[in-house]
Amino acid sequence: MKESIYLCVEIYYYIQCFNEIPKFLHMDRLIRKIRLLLLAKRRRSRPGPVPFVRRFSYKDLKRATDGFRRIIYSDSHGAAYKAKFQDGRVALVKEVRGFNQGNDVFHREVQLLGRLHHRHLLALRGFSTEHKRLLVFDNIENGSLKEHLNDPLKTPLNWRTRLQIAIGVAAALEYLLLFNDPPMYHVSISSSNIMLDENLTVKLSDVGLLSSGGKYVTAQHASCSEDCMGQECGNIIFQLGVLILELVTGQSSENGGADLIQWVQELRFGRSMHKMIDPDLGNNYDSRELRNLLAVAKMCTKSGDKPTFTVPQLFRYLQNKVDIPQE
Repeated sequence: MKESIYLCVEIYYYIQCFNEIPKFLHMDRLIRKIRLLLLAKRRRSRPGPVPFVRRFSYKDLKRATDGFRRIIYSDSHGAAYKAKFQDGRVALVKEVRGFNQGNDVFHREVQLLGRLHHRHLLALRGFSTEHKRLLVFDNIENGSLKEHLNDPLKTPLNWRTRLQIAIGVAAALEYLLLFNDPPMYHVSISSSNIMLDENLTVKLSDVGLLSSGGKYVTAQHASCSEDCMGQECGNIIFQLGVLILELVTGQSSENGGADLIQWVQELRFGRSMHKMIDPDLGNNYDSRELRNLLAVAKMCTKSGDKPTFTVPQLFRYLQNKVDIPQE
């Protein structure tokens, strides 16, 4: 089933991959029809029992995170901690705040998260509802993207890896928005909560449970607009643009990336393009790929609440514009 889904989509997008993003906008009707047919087939074939998600004790998680002192990042939705268990396993433990529904609803949503499977998503392994609501995710031994961009003790990321991170994030977003029923609109994209595994493969870690505005969205009522160009998608696309700017410049986007956005939106930003690139890269990058990547960032951060393109279009455009092996 999975292979047939991606085969259909690949066929569609290879037809659609022309030279510029505006040319991607004329065949959306076909992909919408394909998506509806595939999701309907998935609903009919979905097995009854939900996947098993392990319940952890609060005591074990507290011990593994050194009393919740191994903080990786913290935001309005909760903190994330590095956990090391007695058997040597390493994991990310994330606190869930602002979820005011009962435990039955929480358990159902946890099971929905457990169904998500994509190589660029951090896999959910377990949860706890004692004292705090906590989610346990896969190994993140290599830490966050922010650490790799800002920590002078870490080996700088090369240009190939940065391109792969941008494309990997876009691929995960396509999966969340296009191939899930309901679509997952709550996605926080920042260098703090993007993790890298032992091969520097990117993993999104902040997905699920809350909407982009911090409100709970039930699975029964969540829906994807026909063209996925509403405010939720606009917010996700904007975040992707800021992330690309951070990958290119190595500069922090802690304040929403306002300075970076102002720079890329300038009419003549191309003249300063090479001056803004991360010094850690030196001259080891492809100028054509740099221009294409910044063109995407400019469109993403200009899109506002009603973007004129979709996440899948951005993903295929990036694949078509940079010369790295496709996954």
